[in-house]
Amino acid sequence: MRKIKILWVDDEIDLLRAYIIFLEEKGYEVKSANNGADAIDLVKDDFFDIIFLDENMPGMSGLETLNIIKNLDPNVPVVMITKSEEEDIMDEAIGSKMADYLIKPVNPNQILLSIKKNVDQKRLVTRRTTSAYQSEFMKIGMQISDRLTFPEWVELYRKIVFWELELSTSGDSAMDDILRMQKAEANNSFARYIRNNYTDWFGKKQNERPMISPDVFRRKVFPLIDAGQKVLVLVIDNLRYDQYRVFSSVLNDYFHVEEEELYCSILPTATMYARNAIFAGLMPSDIEKYYPQYWEDDDNEGNKNRHEHELMQTQLSRFNKNYKLFFDKITNIKSGKRLTDNLGAIMQSDLSVLVVNFVDMISHVRTEMEMIKELAPNEQAYRSLALTWFNHSSLLDLLRLLSENRVKVVLTTDHGSIRVDNPQKVIGDRETNTNLRYKQGRNLNFGNNKQIFELKNPALACLPSRNLSTSYVFASNNDFLAYPNNYNYYAQYYRDTFQHGGISLEEMIIPVVTLSPKIR
Repeated sequence: MRKIKILWVDDEIDLLRAYIIFLEEKGYEVKSANNGADAIDLVKDDFFDIIFLDENMPGMSGLETLNIIKNLDPNVPVVMITKSEEEDIMDEAIGSKMADYLIKPVNPNQILLSIKKNVDQKRLVTRRTTSAYQSEFMKIGMQISDRLTFPEWVELYRKIVFWELELSTSGDSAMDDILRMQKAEANNSFARYIRNNYTDWFGKKQNERPMISPDVFRRKVFPLIDAGQKVLVLVIDNLRYDQYRVFSSVLNDYFHVEEEELYCSILPTATMYARNAIFAGLMPSDIEKYYPQYWEDDDNEGNKNRHEHELMQTQLSRFNKNYKLFFDKITNIKSGKRLTDNLGAIMQSDLSVLVVNFVDMISHVRTEMEMIKELAPNEQAYRSLALTWFNHSSLLDLLRLLSENRVKVVLTTDHGSIRVDNPQKVIGDRETNTNLRYKQGRNLNFGNNKQIFELKNPALACLPSRNLSTSYVFASNNDFLAYPNNYNYYAQYYRDTFQHGGISLEEMIIPVVTLSPKIR
């Protein structure tokens, strides 16, 4: 293993020989210089993991040396050591992108701590994170094999996402692979749980089953407005729980989490079904029954959600809610630029609803453009790409304004997505829909594949039927459904893409979060 190389620059370096011996005995390689010019020459000729730099030296000062070193090697951590405790010197040093700041006299343990904090941190974090996950691995495995209730599945998924995010920053690829296999095992068991229990939910009272898509406004939004609060409901299409977790670090600057809950998207986990159910407060078969003018056929591409505003109005009417409603939908980058223009309308409304499709757009563009697929080759990069969009979006600008104006935000989504790589053949007629994670049609044939969940009677899951022989089939795990015609082409084209519509933890267990503005 390569030794960590340290450069120590001090005009009294001979008096620090005991410190240097201490570090060398700890396994570090130390070079020294007694002035800024010699230090700069060393940096030009060699690579250092960390530099300790005296602030008060004759000739070239520590700050002057720091600026030149940073031009030569912007990434090297530099620790300033000084006798001065004056605030302006500290500010100037920190403004020069210094890694740490120590006041003389320093002791060996201070130096050692600074090295570990600035150089060894990633290695130490990786070792600790790996060790912690290893101790949790067996516990999670035992939970997966149990007969879990839905609340227990929620807590298990929270754990998996926690370790997914922890390990993604540790750099331990071996542990990443183990967690990925454990999540696949969990998804396999979760799919079995859904196949065995999903249709039973619809014969129960609402308080006897998990919270599902039609419950969101009734349970999470209406009580807030009835208590006199102004609320904006932000629906980010296709937002997974792990993506929300990385967004939350940004949101924390402006909001605190009043309540975070994970609820269950209905099947199919697709915009037409799940999002229409959220806004109508009804299951799809009831929307078709009571509001047929607002329900489109599954093969009506591009128009499946054009009546969301009207469906929201029907839900308000059914519950006798006379709120002043503002509703807007952002479906492309151009329309996203008008987000902050909505603030006036939001402030004049009791309930504001904003649908943002950008995360869903990322998943579709990643499928269609090889360059985007290379930018987001795995789950961690996919989260990073979504976070980059969020950090630079007009949506974040609007959220800042909402916090300043003390508007409460309920952030949620309609479904998540899963990365698929295992094609499964399915045969359907000409009217079968095109989604890769579920199919609706007549005479659907998928052989003896026990991983596919078939609903021969859609009414059991409150889904509409075109005719008496209509059925639904849902893919689970990381499978996707492909037709035998031109099978190899489509199997290759859609392998390693993010899809939704089927059964998985990522698609079905999704966040609904109440955010309260931080009062400044």
